[in-house]
Amino acid sequence: MSLDLKINDELVFLNLKCDKNEEVLGLLSEQLYKLGYVKEGYREAVLEREKIYPTGLPSLGHKIAIPHADYNLVNKTTIAIGVLDETVTFQSMENVEQPLDIKIVIMLAISEPHGQIEMLQKIVSIIQDESLTERIATSKSKDEIMNVLEYIL
Repeated sequence: MSLDLKINDELVFLNLKCDKNEEVLGLLSEQLYKLGYVKEGYREAVLEREKIYPTGLPSLGHKIAIPHADYNLVNKTTIAIGVLDETVTFQSMENVEQPLDIKIVIMLAISEPHGQIEMLQKIVSIIQDESLTERIATSKSKDEIMNVLEYIL
């Protein structure tokens, strides 16, 4: 299976100023809904899922969160990405008691039941490459981010 993914520049946000993870989760999910990628209820599902199954990932470079909700709330596969001006706290996926200072949020909207596993494998390749997370975190334009992500994804 191969995911058909085209990144929309209207789903890429630089220098986000958010105080809490709920703010960035709300912003990204609302934009996905506004553009028709997800169904009504996606935002609430992402926020609820984050409380139970945190999505922060430790990494060598900038830390990333990969929030998502069930495929049945997704109309079309894509991702939304937010690069935060200042980090916000997410809990670690590996240890829910461990807070992580997250700089990059990649919200997955996957319309296929098993597509999340494939996408997570691709995201792991970003997390394991400190130079890639640095390039994303310090990008000056949406095009820079899209070029990095389209190459990987």
